[in-house]
Amino acid sequence: MKALSIKQPWAWLICAGYKDIENRTFDAPRCGRIYVHTGKIMDDTGWEFIKERLSPEMWKRIWNTEFINNLPLGAIVGEVDIAWVTLGGSYKSPWFVGPLGYVLKNPKLYEMPIPYKGQLGFFEVNLVSK
Repeated sequence: MKALSIKQPWAWLICAGYKDIENRTFDAPRCGRIYVHTGKIMDDTGWEFIKERLSPEMWKRIWNTEFINNLPLGAIVGEVDIAWVTLGGSYKSPWFVGPLGYVLKNPKLYEMPIPYKGQLGFFEVNLVSK
C-alpha cells in the first residue's frame, strides 16, 4: 500500500478525523487507501491556523505540552482514503488552502504507531505481520 509523509500535527488531525483535506502542489498518483506517515520534524508554524478551525473544547484538549510532545514522529500513524483530488475552490473545507487538495474519507488513527522510515511524496510500504 502507498504511504504519504505528513508532518505532525497535521497527520494526527487527519487520522483523528478533524482534517478532511490534505493541501498539496502535486497530483495524487491514484485515489484509494493510503498509510499516513509522519516525518521526524514537527511543523510548529500552523498552530494559529489549527486553533481557528477546531472547536474551543478540542483546542483545549490538544494545546498542551504533554499532548504535543507525545505526538509520534517517524512512524505510520494511521490510514485514510483519498476519495478524489480537487482544484481551486471546488471543495469547501476550512482546511483547504490549495492549490490542490486530496479529499480524505474514512480516517483511522492507530493506537500504536508503527516506526517506519519515510520518503518524500508517495512511497510504497510493505508491512510484514509477525
